[in-house]
Amino acid sequence: MTRVVFISADGEHRSEVEASPGESLLAVAQADGQPLEGTCEGQMACSTCHVIVDPADFARLPRASEMEEDLLDLASHVTRTSRLACQIVLTDALDGLKVRMPAGARNMQGR
Repeated sequence: MTRVVFISADGEHRSEVEASPGESLLAVAQADGQPLEGTCEGQMACSTCHVIVDPADFARLPRASEMEEDLLDLASHVTRTSRLACQIVLTDALDGLKVRMPAGARNMQGR
């Protein structure tokens, strides 16, 4: 199992969950009730699953594709360690991954 720590935009709330390797970070976040809309359902056609990866963990991720970087240009509150959760596939090497919800994150699905 791979542990993932979700941190609210204000840093006040933390949620630690276990996920199976091979799951997308978006699916794990949504199952945990995190405010990630994922409008395109993980097809990398929007930026509503934007998360901010902890700087200490960012280097452990594969490099973002050019298409992902272009979509991040459309997201609000982007940082140097921003990624789309739909493009992060969890592996054993990512155990303990910490991600923060960006300011202004909202879940239009009402979860």
